[in-house]
Amino acid sequence: MNQPIMPSDAIVLRSVEEARDEILRHFSPLSSETVPLMQALGRVLAEDVQADIDVPPFANSAMDGYAVLGADLQSVTPDTPVILRIVSEVPAGGTTETAVEPGTAIRIMTGAPMPPLADTIVPFEETDEGHADSLHAQGQVRIFKPIPLGASVRAAGEDVQAGTTVLRRGTLIRAAEIGVLATVGAANVAVFRRPKVAILATGDELVDVGEQPGPGQIRNANGYANAAQVIAAGGEPLQLPIARDTEQELNDRLNEALAWGADLFMTSGGVSVGDYDVVKKVLQQRGNMEFWRVKMKPGKPIAFGHIEGVPLLGLPGNPVSAMVGFELFGRPALLKLQGRDGYLRPTIQATFTGSLTDRADRRQYVRVRVEQRGSEFLAHLTGEQGSGVLTSMMYADGLMIVPEGMTHVEPGTELPVLMLHWPEIAPEQVFEVADAGADCC
Repeated sequence: MNQPIMPSDAIVLRSVEEARDEILRHFSPLSSETVPLMQALGRVLAEDVQADIDVPPFANSAMDGYAVLGADLQSVTPDTPVILRIVSEVPAGGTTETAVEPGTAIRIMTGAPMPPLADTIVPFEETDEGHADSLHAQGQVRIFKPIPLGASVRAAGEDVQAGTTVLRRGTLIRAAEIGVLATVGAANVAVFRRPKVAILATGDELVDVGEQPGPGQIRNANGYANAAQVIAAGGEPLQLPIARDTEQELNDRLNEALAWGADLFMTSGGVSVGDYDVVKKVLQQRGNMEFWRVKMKPGKPIAFGHIEGVPLLGLPGNPVSAMVGFELFGRPALLKLQGRDGYLRPTIQATFTGSLTDRADRRQYVRVRVEQRGSEFLAHLTGEQGSGVLTSMMYADGLMIVPEGMTHVEPGTELPVLMLHWPEIAPEQVFEVADAGADCC
């Protein structure tokens, strides 16, 4: 970690980018650990990985068919097929020492090694295989089409050559990366450690999810929503018990998180102007903190600093504000801790279908449902946009960004949308993919 920021009692006004840059400046990748291959899914590679062998390790057939000499097929037409003598057969996993000589063919299955001298594969569908008048019983095969020399042959090392770097440090490991790692024999993989995030919700008004709220009380939605966001971002959350507005309880929770070995504290509530001063007082007693007003809606109040060397991100108490604050500041910090090279959500341009009128003193993050129609994206409001309307986040695919200074947003306005996730689409919306050719599978 970098050196802690200096303490300040002043309320600082910042843009979203200034706040995020200042926060991220204090984070760097955590240490690495080695895990079994399947446990690396969703993690970030901590070391380069080299191939130990050629992939594929030998020339092999890309199709079920016949291994032949391409020179035997030059005069073939549908009306004048060539007839070759079948001299052997090679199943997948098998081999043959029989060479393909002029006028001969070897029946071969997908993935089987190429026989000696063979240079071309003829797929079954271009032969009399399976035809009523097939010559197979006589040990022969008819070929009806001229096949290009080298067709359907996978060369040794076609995908990867031994000794080359196949994956680099900082790569997010998805299903395809798991497959490549398995191919090059990486049974165990060095990945960055998952960040341990201590989540603390503060306030006398909070009760836990299994309790019935009394007068003036609400359930602790923030603690669970933020913990879910941490898990989705690759972190490991510790949900601390709710801290009442006393110095003793707040200090007890902080001590519990420090003993657990937290890499990041994340609090919700107690950082706004006018909030009961006990939260600010305890945080400033235990470390170095700054309290900011960020020019954004929702989520204007943000705190950041260090508690005994551990970074602390203080989010607002309103549930939507806390979730949006995590998206803009907490998630990038967690991804940086995990060694990710990129840590910002993708943004698309979408056409707004509703209308909005609001003050223009700060940037707005409007919860929207995104719909794709052809090549166009449409952004629909998910309901009331109050910072306490948590269902508006539940229905949202993204956050439409209304720039500072724009007081009215009319239907048809095109604006950027920060995508929280990509919605699934119905089969009839899928565009047809051009035929990749006979060797595609």
